[in-house]
Amino acid sequence: MQPTPEQPRTRIRISWPAGHITATVEDTPTTQALLTALPLAATANTWGEEVYFDTGVSVPREADARQVVEPGTVAFWTDGDALALPYGPTPISRGDECRLASPCNLLGRLDGDPRTLATVRGGDPIRVEQV
Repeated sequence: MQPTPEQPRTRIRISWPAGHITATVEDTPTTQALLTALPLAATANTWGEEVYFDTGVSVPREADARQVVEPGTVAFWTDGDALALPYGPTPISRGDECRLASPCNLLGRLDGDPRTLATVRGGDPIRVEQV
């Protein structure tokens, strides 16, 4: 069954001491696994202009996994069981692209300006919940 425009999309909120952002996620096997783990608390890591953190969820890489994504993509790094939230270049990017450490499962998009994530500091507590 194909989703219809009338069906509400699933949204999550990612919060840290200096702010928060919401994201709209698609119905994928990885999203379903993540939603069952919510709410979750983790410690933020940063890598260039990417925030990532452990989720405690372990899933296989999906067929459409990608390494180069748009800023604001909500990605799941299967190699690290982590949510990866790029908002700009990483240390392995070529130019201004968002290049993740390895191919990641694509879950959705951040709502609003992904550069809001620039206020996340390594070691910050992060909370993810469904809204």
